[in-house]
Amino acid sequence: MEIRPAREDDRLPLAEVFAAVAEERDGIATEPPVDVEARAVSWTLDGTLVAVADGEIVGSIHVDASRHGFGEIGMAVARAWRGRGVGSALLAAAIDDARERGLHKLSLSVFAHNAAGIALYRKYGFVEEGRRVKQYRRQSGELWDAVDMGLLL
Repeated sequence: MEIRPAREDDRLPLAEVFAAVAEERDGIATEPPVDVEARAVSWTLDGTLVAVADGEIVGSIHVDASRHGFGEIGMAVARAWRGRGVGSALLAAAIDDARERGLHKLSLSVFAHNAAGIALYRKYGFVEEGRRVKQYRRQSGELWDAVDMGLLL
């Protein structure tokens, strides 16, 4: 597996992985349907790292750097590649990249039921900074909590 910065020709594969994760309806805020073509066109490549295995993109992480010195993380890993070190590799690379970019902190939100995601973030030093109760209304009508986590660099 290789971790590298996203390139222009990664747009469609990035959007396809994102849409597949959205189809699962439990890991990211976006739910289907996802307009893959529109998502591909609008994808912000700057600050995006991809995980490539067997010539295919199997995950990505994006750090949206603010002008205030912190970055917001968004990550997606294809289901078949979870539990195989992809998330760890992406997160470690994003932390290194954020330090190189001069950021002082990384922040993220994760669904409260996402125990694997929370454990991964804790493994890399992220701490819980708050909880947004019933923050996300799902298409099912359910209201889900979000846990805000941060890492001082």
